[in-house]
Amino acid sequence: MGGEKLVDQYIVSLPNWQQQICNNVRQLIHSACPEISEEIKFTNRPYFTFMGNICALLATKDHVNIFIYDPIAPDPQNIINQGHSNSTARSIQVHKDHAVNEAAFVELIKAVAENNRRGGWRKLGVE
Repeated sequence: MGGEKLVDQYIVSLPNWQQQICNNVRQLIHSACPEISEEIKFTNRPYFTFMGNICALLATKDHVNIFIYDPIAPDPQNIINQGHSNSTARSIQVHKDHAVNEAAFVELIKAVAENNRRGGWRKLGVE
């Protein structure tokens, strides 16, 4: 089964409010970089990849985590709200009845994709 179908299965298994967040984030990811592909890693986590990991989704009891796998991509709108000191990934927690800053999120995903295109954050180092 293709990655997109498995991601569909993951999302449809969630409560409606989490489905809405995940579907919106998914659409924003693909609008930021149409070359991004989808797959399931670690048995159940949707990953979005392009020349390396871009981000992943994980629904929890009271929010959806969006793990951003690039610690150097700029976040001028401060939408990342967890993991600032993490050496490999930061995250955005989206709670029920809250929305992602769509424009800032798209720019963040574009920056991660561009860093991956240039060899990835590990090669690029801290700027």
